[in-house]
Amino acid sequence: MTPPPDGATPPSEVALPSRDLCTDCGLSRTATPNRCGRACQFIRPDYPGQEARVHGRCRDPARGDELFFGPYQQMYQAALIPPSPGAQWTGITTALAGRLLETRTVDAVLAMAADPADRWKPLPVIITQAADMARCRGMRMGHAPLLSLIEPAIAAGHKRLAVIGLPCQVHALRAIEADLGLERLLVIGTPCSDNTTTPRFHDFLGLLADDPDSVTYLEFRADYHVELRFREGGRKLIPFLKLPLSKLPADFFPLTCKTCVDYTNVLADITVGYMAGRGEQWLLVRNDRGADMLGLLGDRIRLTEPTSAGKRRGPVAGFLKNVARAAGGMPVRAMPDWARPLAAWLMPKIGPRGLEFARARVEMKAIETVLHLRKDRPRRLRTMVPAHVWALVAPYGLTPNDGESGDQVQ
Repeated sequence: MTPPPDGATPPSEVALPSRDLCTDCGLSRTATPNRCGRACQFIRPDYPGQEARVHGRCRDPARGDELFFGPYQQMYQAALIPPSPGAQWTGITTALAGRLLETRTVDAVLAMAADPADRWKPLPVIITQAADMARCRGMRMGHAPLLSLIEPAIAAGHKRLAVIGLPCQVHALRAIEADLGLERLLVIGTPCSDNTTTPRFHDFLGLLADDPDSVTYLEFRADYHVELRFREGGRKLIPFLKLPLSKLPADFFPLTCKTCVDYTNVLADITVGYMAGRGEQWLLVRNDRGADMLGLLGDRIRLTEPTSAGKRRGPVAGFLKNVARAAGGMPVRAMPDWARPLAAWLMPKIGPRGLEFARARVEMKAIETVLHLRKDRPRRLRTMVPAHVWALVAPYGLTPNDGESGDQVQ
């Protein structure tokens, strides 16, 4: 892991310029922060243009699930055999990056490790040895300026880079890619729905566990449960419907996360997530670079076809009604306490599962984006919402009003 030069201030500690709708991807902390104006996902994204440049074509709504998930060559349910110790799922993401280093396909990997003072706080790092990828296993919660390390990595002589990033980080990276002078750039993307600050996440843990400091693992699973693991080996499953979300402040999730139009990280070469994994992981190989990366794992990875079950329309329509009430300042209609155990038991059995669960989550995020922008940043709808997002929400009666759909959105 590469430390900053002696006496230098780590980029992650440089003062952050004040910007509207910023997830602190790190670009603001570089020597040329003005690039944010053309690179930020929350200003004027051009997904059709970027998809065509990165993948050779933009998404085709008539091709499989590309309207929902973006361009891809192959889609799998997958598991690393055996799972990596300490991994969030089975360890595919860090294993891919480790193989890139072992084979000298890249010189370094930009990723997130745990802050030494707080296991839940993400710390951007430059990894040059495959064994060090183990430090990047597991989930972190909080904004982290990953792209602030691009300039230090290049200055250290690394011309072939891999980056493990979230959608907002990858969008900005792709926007500046041509300016970096790299010999090779490979991108492993992870999906992202919502984020919050690390201190706020600790508050959330305090609502879930009597001893939150003993929690070592948290995951929102595709079977409608949150899983907690504890330092002494215990395990706890909490149904989504029993989460204490009503106790969270209204701004627990920032507006950026409520208005993100790229849940599945469509500009990565390969996306590694959970939504359609049915207890394993979900892979979208988006281009030849992604296929080559997956090939490096050989027989260490088990690949099967993803499956789908249940119906999403009812849950998504119910979600729309609740978000519309919340965005309009109305109290959300909570399910009666007596019905929660029954619903929590039924949802994993009759609710959307596998690919249908993933489609539902993408539609929910699209609905959330439109409704929250209409309430909080109506002028941004025209530039922030691509045409494919309007197509996703149209079946639920959401269509652009006058002035909400820009000509630049293809």
